[in-house]
Amino acid sequence: MNTLDSQIIRPTLLLNKQKCINNIEAMIARAQRANARLRPHFKTHQSAEVGNWFKEKGIDCIAVSSVEMAKYFADHGWKDITVAIPVNVREIDLINELASKIQLNLVIESRESILFLESELQHKLGIFIKVDTGYHRCGIPSEAIGSIQILTDLMKESEKLECQGFLAHTGHNYKASDQQEIHKNHSKTLLDLNELKDVFRKEIPNIELSLGDTPACSISEEFYGIDELRPGNFVFYDIMQYVLGSCEENEIAVAMACPVIARNIDRNELVIHGGGVHFSKEFIEADSEGTKLFGSLVRITENGWSEILGGGFLAELSQEHGIIRCSDELFDEFTIGDLIGILPVHSCMTANLMRNYLSTDGNWISTMNS
Repeated sequence: MNTLDSQIIRPTLLLNKQKCINNIEAMIARAQRANARLRPHFKTHQSAEVGNWFKEKGIDCIAVSSVEMAKYFADHGWKDITVAIPVNVREIDLINELASKIQLNLVIESRESILFLESELQHKLGIFIKVDTGYHRCGIPSEAIGSIQILTDLMKESEKLECQGFLAHTGHNYKASDQQEIHKNHSKTLLDLNELKDVFRKEIPNIELSLGDTPACSISEEFYGIDELRPGNFVFYDIMQYVLGSCEENEIAVAMACPVIARNIDRNELVIHGGGVHFSKEFIEADSEGTKLFGSLVRITENGWSEILGGGFLAELSQEHGIIRCSDELFDEFTIGDLIGILPVHSCMTANLMRNYLSTDGNWISTMNS
């Protein structure tokens, strides 16, 4: 058995540390070229150890996707944290605890949230107004100046809520058909945010624009007016980003190693221990006929994994099982008990489900869910 093989008995998420660090350095350089602060979103890796790799490169502020995650990273020494999701007012006790210790920034999109925070907060914190520039998940439409004005007026009188500016996530870039569409969406978002900045520049002291999505942050060099970049997935990348053109194959820093548990000779299918509870059930359409691809195949090597293998793909997922459809040649390469590697469609979901990583140099890395 090789070095990695000897440590793996069930589905295991492998992490190539050097690829990860290369991705971190590349995004830091892109932010520097844009004259913007990098506030990486830690929802992808959720690991204090991976977070330290950012610290070693000079990063001192982060974004997270929950108050619970903010506490985890605050407990590991991070002092400037934005919870980049509309505030859950039921977590006010933990919000107050964190706001007493660190620079905490919250996201709001409603009058109700502002009034609740003003009433219940015990400490001052920063507030970003969530703006919708086309994703249509949450946030105030960027053209709804009157609605935004109501929120800024409320915060003018507050001693606890310090309005930082506007925060947006161009999430519809993840459904873009190509790089051209990513650039188009990104340009509209830049225009929308800068128009808001011009309108509210006099009302919000030191107004800032915070923008985060991995596709645009990975391929664009234009970030006029943006004060901070907030991408997250770039730390690992995945097949979705590869198909979008956000990354190269050799920049994908995670791969799932799964044991082969059955071989269906009549259908040329390998069955792996690795299902929806490990990968999630996110997929991309691999062709015009709507063929679902849940992951691309690689061969597990002594210290990592190979390039993507032709002749097969992860075609179906149930709870614990995955089905790989193979060519004759690829099918014959694997037998019961072998490991096969899968590059996940969405590394954020896979990492959250797997809870820890085995680095390709043989060390286990824990996360907040370990």
